Amino acid sequence: MISLAGRDILHSWGKFVLTGFGLGLLIGVTLTMAGVYRGMVDDAKVLLTNSGADLWVVQKDTQGPYAESSSIKDDVYRQILGLSGVAQAANVTYLTMQMRNASRGGREERTMVVGFEPGQPGEPGYLVAGRRLVRSHYEAIADVGTGARLGDRLTIRRHEYEVVGLTRRMVSSGGDPMVFIPLKDAQEAQFLKDNDAVIADRARTAANPALNRPGVPGLLEAINASQSSNRNVNAVLVRVADGIAAESVARDIRRWKHLEAFTRAQMEDILIAKLIATAAKQIGMFLAILVIVSAAIVAFIIYTMTLGKIREIAVLKLIGTRNRTIASMILQQAMGLGLIGFVVGKIAATVWAPAFPKFVLLEPADAISGFMIVMVVCALASTLAIRAALKVDPAEAIGG
Repeated sequence: MISLAGRDILHSWGKFVLTGFGLGLLIGVTLTMAGVYRGMVDDAKVLLTNSGADLWVVQKDTQGPYAESSSIKDDVYRQILGLSGVAQAANVTYLTMQMRNASRGGREERTMVVGFEPGQPGEPGYLVAGRRLVRSHYEAIADVGTGARLGDRLTIRRHEYEVVGLTRRMVSSGGDPMVFIPLKDAQEAQFLKDNDAVIADRARTAANPALNRPGVPGLLEAINASQSSNRNVNAVLVRVADGIAAESVARDIRRWKHLEAFTRAQMEDILIAKLIATAAKQIGMFLAILVIVSAAIVAFIIYTMTLGKIREIAVLKLIGTRNRTIASMILQQAMGLGLIGFVVGKIAATVWAPAFPKFVLLEPADAISGFMIVMVVCALASTLAIRAALKVDPAEAIGG
């Protein structure tokens, strides 16, 4: 009967192959959607790994610095360094923005700008070209995903930064490539107001009668000075000493410093289970729809092919062929269609995945699971055609 199924396929091989190719493109989209989700999860894990931190200390009652905004004073890290079990603590800022590459015709790229202190947590772990920052201002390390090259000048807010180093796979949880600049520059870019806003605030403050009363000397000057400086960061990245549990240090920070502290496991939960949860549900819905559509296509094609050989099936019944044999022939055709579709889909997903703007991670385990699902779907989709074949009256072979 394998020969019988094969002969039937060869009889209409063009239609069979084209159908398998179309089904394969649909399967390729399904595998790509799964890869998009895997890529989002991997981006979140890469973000945490690249930070080099064991703990993230942020503003109390927030889930910053990635999922929510967080703002703490930049002298907090000194207090944290004084705690038992802390090996390193460093300030860091994160700002997602449209960056302009002045050296590439003003090309804009959505990036996450990271402000860090050299030699401390938050610094990129490795470079693929160039050098690390040696000046305290106006130098940058860019991920290759930004399209920047060594020597390019990037415009961030009011200043230009020369790209002195390139790194790879340094992305935000949303897949945006990172640009690393000195902490002081990043604080200015994120928190300081532009000159016109500062002048307007000073005029507004000077016009406030409550601030010009006798008995409050220096208050107006202090307010004006605070408007021209900034002492905030988004988070403090902490590395704990060897042999010390990160959670025990986090408890001390929560208890004595009145700040929020997250371990690596807790931060992964925030990014994966909460930040990308909605996207995961949406991708899951698309996957379910694609599986249903694939099953409908297979069922329709196999059913159409079965109806096209009703007379041949009647002849088989007339010469005594068992129903199980006829059902096996139709099932083999459905499984063959699924096999062709999966091979085409896997090749298509592998070819077009690198062209996607965000990282698509195609895991072997997903391919194996996808193959099994395709085979099961094809087997179930063939039941409609099998039922139609089993109802064929052998007399139709004579009545033709």
